[in-house]
Amino acid sequence: MAATTETGRSACAINLTLEVVGDKWSLLIIRDIIFGNRRHYRELLTKSDEGISSNILADRLKTLMEAGILTREDDPTHKQKGIYSLTEQGIELLPVLAQMATWGVKYLPVSEELGIRAQLLRDGGPKMWAEFMDELRETHLGIKRKRKAGPSVSERLRKAYEAVVAKRTGKRHHA
Repeated sequence: MAATTETGRSACAINLTLEVVGDKWSLLIIRDIIFGNRRHYRELLTKSDEGISSNILADRLKTLMEAGILTREDDPTHKQKGIYSLTEQGIELLPVLAQMATWGVKYLPVSEELGIRAQLLRDGGPKMWAEFMDELRETHLGIKRKRKAGPSVSERLRKAYEAVVAKRTGKRHHA
């Protein structure tokens, strides 16, 4: 007999992970927090290309907090706003997203501007992922990191994206 959880569901690691982050929206919210540094509800609602509805966003944020992937603190600059932060569990989803993006670039018709970050993460591999996770730990958990010479991973990803967008729109880009 297969191992099950208290609720009678499969205790398979993949199944249990999918129960937490297996819907489309949860991973896109995590993506937007990691790669877009979107930390407020309104940013997550209005700046996603996929157009998440407010009720789904609220539900998924609640689920991600209950699962220990996100936390929410009051925004000191505005009484009615909250700031969402990744926990260590959330930060450690970065390699999963990087692998998914690498697969997507390889097999799906991903646009150049939306695929450039995936290509850089693929090329940078686990060493770059670890550096990026350290940046996320500093931003979201307040854990100071050793600064490396040159631009951060997030800056490199942003500049590469902006360069592709500028090339596509015919604008000169100064990095």
